[in-house]
Order: sequence, then structure tokens, then C-alpha cells
Amino acid sequence: MADRSTDVFVTHRNLLFTIAYEMLGSAADAEDVLQETWLRWVDVDLDDVQNHRAYLVRITTRQALGRLRTLGRRKESYVGSWLPEPLLTAPDVAEDVELADNVSMAMLLVLETLAPTERAVFVLREVFDLAYGEIAEAVGKSPAAVRQIAHRAREHVAARRPRGPVSRTETRDAVAAFQHAIETGDLQRLLDILSPDVVLLGDGGGIKQAVPNPIVGADRVARVLAAGLPNLATATPAPAQVNGYPALTVHFDGALDTVLALRIDDGLITGIYAVRNPEKLSHMAEETSLRR
Repeated sequence: MADRSTDVFVTHRNLLFTIAYEMLGSAADAEDVLQETWLRWVDVDLDDVQNHRAYLVRITTRQALGRLRTLGRRKESYVGSWLPEPLLTAPDVAEDVELADNVSMAMLLVLETLAPTERAVFVLREVFDLAYGEIAEAVGKSPAAVRQIAHRAREHVAARRPRGPVSRTETRDAVAAFQHAIETGDLQRLLDILSPDVVLLGDGGGIKQAVPNPIVGADRVARVLAAGLPNLATATPAPAQVNGYPALTVHFDGALDTVLALRIDDGLITGIYAVRNPEKLSHMAEETSLRR
């Protein structure tokens, strides 16, 4: 029975991790949720379960909801801005455009504005296309209530998500232009690709220096980046696939120091997310496979 339970769990593991990660924005917490899911799964009599996938999704969702509330309390005492934990994603994630859009740093930040149950319902319905009945069992609500929550969450996200679809080429070009600007110190080129209302967020977690509060506006963001350019003289910026989209990694003396993810709207950079907290960079060491 143990081998059969293991086989079923392994078959759905990447899906379960993706659900937990989208609900939490933290790969470390998503891994903990999977461990908790496994401990409950091994006690289940598989002959009593008609749909193994649905049952595992239900366990994972419930564990993630509990973890999400705990994570919310941790964020209240977090030093500086909190950003999602970046993932070095496999090429197949980028090929699934809808999945890439939903695990992008920009979208994960939008999901942060939802209440825990709203986030769970949105993820399960909009990303994984689960039936309302399945979602109702996972979140402990009636199907009718889930429909209302889904509608409310969908409208909330629609008002805040990136303004339009961004092609892979457009994103890659913006990242390349951004890399060139910071490598050469070409501030005019930097200003040319920044949206007037661009926002810079930095996450050092109180361990590494980062901007303590959001910086808003092209001129202000450019000045902050310019002030940091001398420190990049010995750095090695390199392109990478982060959360399904082109991004930059910055290494000092061969060690990863910063992940720079960008949000692009209408061809301009509207969001710059600099993750420096070393506790959030462990999943940049190897590719993570995400599944729907």
C-alpha cells in the first residue's frame, strides 16, 4: 500500500506544489505543505478514494490555507517589503502561457491582495479549472458561496493584473534593454524604458540592504538605480527564466546576490522586483517544474 500511495503522490507532486506555491508565494512554505499533505495521504485507504487527484488537491488546499494565515502574521513583522520567493523555472513553464502569467512575480503580488479563501478559490478555479463542487469541498464552503467568491476574486484581480498580454519577445527585449542600461550606466536609456508610474520594490528581509519602502515614478526609480550602479561594477548580471518569464540574476564573485524580475505593460517596465533576501534564493539553484 505504501508503494501505491507513493506512486500516486509522486504522479501529482508537481501539480500540488504549484497549487501551494500560487496560494503562498513561498516555495519553502509550499514544500512544507507538501510534506504535511504526504503525512496525511499515507494514512488514507486508497480503495476508499474515487478520485486521487481531487483528494490530494483538497488536502493540499486545506494545508495551504492554514499556512497562508500563519504567513500573513509573519509578513506583519517582516522587515521592509515582502516579495514572493522567485523560482528558476523550466522551459515548459514559459511554453504554457496561462500558467506563466499566473505564476509571474507581478501576478503573485496581485494575489497577495486577496483574502486567503478568495486566493484559494481564484487559484483553483481560474488557474486549474476545478469544478465549483471540488473547490467547495477543498475550502469548506457551499458551491453557491464558492461561485460568489470566485466572481468577486476575478473582478478584484482583473482590476489589478497587468494591463494586457505581453509577448515573450517584448519581455525579453525589455529585460535586455534594462540589463544594458544598468551595465553601461545609460540613464537616459533607462528612463526610456521605464513607465512614468513604475514601482521599485526590494526585499532584503532585514538580512541584505534593500529599499525599505516602494519607490514610485521613473525619475525616482532611475535615481535609486543610478546610486546603486557603482556597486554593480564587479557584478555579473545574467538573463534567467524566473517564474516563467525572462528576468535578471546578479552575481557577486560567483554567488547569487539578487533576482530582478520585471513587470511589463504596453512595452514599458511598470514594476521592478529585487529579491535579495538569501533565504528566498534557494530555489534559484536548479529548475523547478510546475504543472497544471
